Amino acid sequence: MDENIILLAHGAGGKKSADLIGGLFLRYFGNPALNLLGDSAILESGSRKLAFTTDSFVVDPLFFPGGDIGKLAVCGAINDLAAAGSRPLALSAAFILEEGLDFETLERVATSMRDAAADAGVSIVAGDTKVVARGSADRMFITTSGIGLLPEGQEAPSPERAASGDVVILSGTIADHGMAVMACREGISFSSEIQSDCASLHNLVAGLLEAAPNVHCLRDPTRGGLAATLNELAARSGVCIEIEESGIPVNEDVRVACELLGIDPLHVANEGKMLAIVPQMEAEAALEAVRRHPRGSRAAVIGCVQAEPAGRVHLRTAVGSLRILDVPAGDLLPRIC
Repeated sequence: MDENIILLAHGAGGKKSADLIGGLFLRYFGNPALNLLGDSAILESGSRKLAFTTDSFVVDPLFFPGGDIGKLAVCGAINDLAAAGSRPLALSAAFILEEGLDFETLERVATSMRDAAADAGVSIVAGDTKVVARGSADRMFITTSGIGLLPEGQEAPSPERAASGDVVILSGTIADHGMAVMACREGISFSSEIQSDCASLHNLVAGLLEAAPNVHCLRDPTRGGLAATLNELAARSGVCIEIEESGIPVNEDVRVACELLGIDPLHVANEGKMLAIVPQMEAEAALEAVRRHPRGSRAAVIGCVQAEPAGRVHLRTAVGSLRILDVPAGDLLPRIC
């Protein structure tokens, strides 16, 4: 395989994504804010701290059970801001449209974005539109950027703050989004329709931080799924994260779909879940706060943080064995966000 070209795997959130970011982008763009590799950059303005994020969305198909590219673009930006512990203030949206796209589709997406932004209490205040020739894009791509405000005196959660003794909390079931998109794209039918978990989580995070203000890490496990997110946090913090397979919530229809397709749900993207690593003394309060939110009713403690071996993620299986949980180099489910 030619190592001198970009592959789909470079955008999958796994090993090749990390190689691309660390080996190329950080080499050219590296700076203190970017080098932390958080979901949002933390910027200082006088005595206040701001979170800033940007993300592009190329999901195929544009519409899927539980969401569409427009809702995804809004919720994705808001969740990245929430993962920095910030309150979202405003978004921008840039569209790349392919010649021949029908106005009805564009209007459906715009309506969805308006509704998702209104539901989250933010406005889309700036944007841009470009149209490219037929065959130069796949109907529609959207890039959203967002800005949020951190509470005064709050230390932002960071990928580098996980510490031995911390507790790992997941806000709900995994793999719903990726499997919903996959089933829709491939025309696969199951006994019940799998729904994407696409949703904004800033209010859930606000409640979490009120109950547990010393949260060390927050991440929404999107591309690469829970496995990729845990590995990134373990590597950035220089710790070992051990999780319990039996403690990870998975909807039964999603579990069955993954088994039929030979896909590990730990590697499948989510768009409405938050991973929190919190100090032991705040774990109970944090879990209760997440569970009080409608989107966190199935929240669970799924593991803990240990000092060694640094940079590793271990999975305690249902039968009690321990194995290394790694991330695939390839792309299991391309274009799911």
